[in-house]
Amino acid sequence: MKDFQGKVAVVTGAASGIGYGLAERCAREGMKVVLADIEESPLAEAERNIKGTGADVLAVKTDVSKAADVEALAKKTLETFGAVHLLFNNAGVSGGTNLLSTTLHDWEWTLGVNLWGVIYGVHYFLPIMVKQDEECRIVNTASVAGLMSGMDNGPYAVSKHGVVTLSETLYREMEQASSKVSVSVICPGIINTNIIDSERNRPAGLKNPPNPAKDLNSPQAQQVLETIKRIFANGMLPEKVAGIVFDAIKENKFYILPNAETFKDSIHARLDDVRQERNPTSVAVKFE
Repeated sequence: MKDFQGKVAVVTGAASGIGYGLAERCAREGMKVVLADIEESPLAEAERNIKGTGADVLAVKTDVSKAADVEALAKKTLETFGAVHLLFNNAGVSGGTNLLSTTLHDWEWTLGVNLWGVIYGVHYFLPIMVKQDEECRIVNTASVAGLMSGMDNGPYAVSKHGVVTLSETLYREMEQASSKVSVSVICPGIINTNIIDSERNRPAGLKNPPNPAKDLNSPQAQQVLETIKRIFANGMLPEKVAGIVFDAIKENKFYILPNAETFKDSIHARLDDVRQERNPTSVAVKFE
């Protein structure tokens, strides 16, 4: 897919981070852009900003963990623009800790957004794209966490592994069917986004009850939080990620790994573990 002018793009998680970077790049490429996000105020601001570039824009408040919301997003896209050519299943959250402490609410929320959000996107948009019988692409956002196994982020890693294999399966099926729908999966490293603050969007019904044993305001906890924030603040900018993604789309690449160099040893170690049928090994990741 090389020609984007006048075509229609749908981006979930479009109000901030990688999603906003992708939406902005879609507008620069001359596309009509559908912005989907759960946060109303940032979504409205994103709509204003991208409309300011001269692009045709539709903003739809969407909770991707709800099938009805994603179905409505697809219907509104068709009602407004009549087609969809580029779908970014991008919305994501970070939830859970080590598996002993991770709650069922953590699992439900993280998998609901990160995995089911992609499943719903594929379910409702793929038939539209296949029926159009013209060049289209689905781009799913996973993570380097979907290519390796670490610790202390179980629900997130599980969700992203699911997105990777879902994308691989879809790619093979579209190839076998000689479909005009192509597929990519983005596996970013550390990107300068606010995903570590995604708790702000957790539904009330899936919030964890207070745990006196966990003092998140303790000096130790705050120090860890500040370290994580510093790491993310030094990450790749979303607009640069968007540039890498669009270059990859034009080159018909499936695996897209922006800023993943720090994690390559861990990714390779996991592949070697599987090939050699050995127990999982740990590779230390060092952040500059």
